[in-house]
Amino acid sequence: MSATQSVYVEEEGLYHFHMEHPVPAYLVALVAGDLKPADIGPRSRVWAEPCLLPTATSKLSGAVEQWLSAAERLYGPYMWGRYDIVFLPPSFPIVAMENPCLTFIISSILESDEFLVIDVIHEVAHSWFGNAVTNATWEEMWLSEGLATYAQRRITTETYGAAFTCLETAFRLDALHRQMRLLGEDSPVSKLQVKLEPGVNPSHLMNLFTYEKGYCFVYYLSQLCGDPQRFDDFLRAYVEKYKFTSVVAQDLLDSFLSFFPELKEQSVDCRAGLEFERWLNATGPPLAEPDLSQGSSLTRPVEALFQLWTAEPLEQAAASASAIDISKWRTFQTALFLDRLLDGSPLPQEVVMSLSKCYSSLLDSMNAEIRIRWLQIVVRNDYYPDLHRVRRFLESQMSRMYTIPLYEDLCTGALKSFALEVFYQTQGRLHPNLRRTIQQILSQGLGPSAEPSTEPSTDLGGAEADTNPDSPALLLGDEAPSSTISLRDVNVSA
Repeated sequence: MSATQSVYVEEEGLYHFHMEHPVPAYLVALVAGDLKPADIGPRSRVWAEPCLLPTATSKLSGAVEQWLSAAERLYGPYMWGRYDIVFLPPSFPIVAMENPCLTFIISSILESDEFLVIDVIHEVAHSWFGNAVTNATWEEMWLSEGLATYAQRRITTETYGAAFTCLETAFRLDALHRQMRLLGEDSPVSKLQVKLEPGVNPSHLMNLFTYEKGYCFVYYLSQLCGDPQRFDDFLRAYVEKYKFTSVVAQDLLDSFLSFFPELKEQSVDCRAGLEFERWLNATGPPLAEPDLSQGSSLTRPVEALFQLWTAEPLEQAAASASAIDISKWRTFQTALFLDRLLDGSPLPQEVVMSLSKCYSSLLDSMNAEIRIRWLQIVVRNDYYPDLHRVRRFLESQMSRMYTIPLYEDLCTGALKSFALEVFYQTQGRLHPNLRRTIQQILSQGLGPSAEPSTEPSTDLGGAEADTNPDSPALLLGDEAPSSTISLRDVNVSA
């Protein structure tokens, strides 16, 4: 359980848990199953089913303590005692959740080392921002997610260097702008202070604006004081002042101006075009973004390869591109390259054929974050020779972050009958909420009251009806995806 102490009384068959610090209700969580522990550090262990334990241990042994120590140097002592991690089945509906003392994380992420690193460090950062100091309302989730994302990137910079952090940031900001194009710059959920009015589903706040626009605002504040270390000192004082309480944005901003009185005298909160009030309440993209030039050694090759594939003549471009060995790239580089191709889809058929010839077998052996992007390219370009890879992927992946993007893409074109067939074969292994979400996606375009049965049908003729790819699935009590890309890119991580 998300608690500092636990005791099992064997003669009573009872587990007793205790949490000495006050925590908001959303952080209380319990997990039960055939879980075995293994120590990975002096104050950390992983819990997992026996078949997963060796992999989880090997990937995280020693690393979590390194991340915790880096966070402590930046933001003060870790106050929760233990930092354990429990790996949950692929049907767990979100990627990770920062429950105090026991981070919950989906086992699927073990495939993707760099995403595992980022997701766990993000949850480590929540120990200070979100768990110790909590946003008072869901209307200001950025106070948790924006600050945690900033802290996560400070930790990765200290641990892995600025180039890696800039690459990961570029990857996420690229996704933010993609989401902006899908939702429109006047979307109410693009505000940092979202008003939960009728028609606004709180679950839709789990979007890239909450994380990345929030991060950009925090980064902007750090730049105002001119020194990341001085801003670290402020955040340490902020945590110390408000720990184990809930705050609103004004608490953070008042504390910032009090900590830096020279900035208050300069009225930095009212600079034209960059007013704090505008940061909080204007729709659209961030008012300022970070300088990511320190990551150019990693992002430049991605841009160069993408330009080759969009150049003419194709034969010459393909020959040049095939000489670049992407198997040696970082996961974020390959994912960024594939996202660029996704943005340009549908591509000319001869380009897709050349891409498949050059990369399909290679990508098929890579992690799920890479494969999902290639398979979306396959689906969006109706490339039937690789469709069997889509089936195999959906038969093995039960996480919503990997299934929903493919189902939404399949249902926007001529492949809905294929999607129905795969869904009927795999639905029994899906989380009930995910199964309902996919049913809703499949039902779009079938009529106002139609919904796929949970039983296979021999008549799939009606499944080819056109759907509007810009219309999100609407569900009550579930996380309806705002769009294909928004869900995958955010990883639905808390």
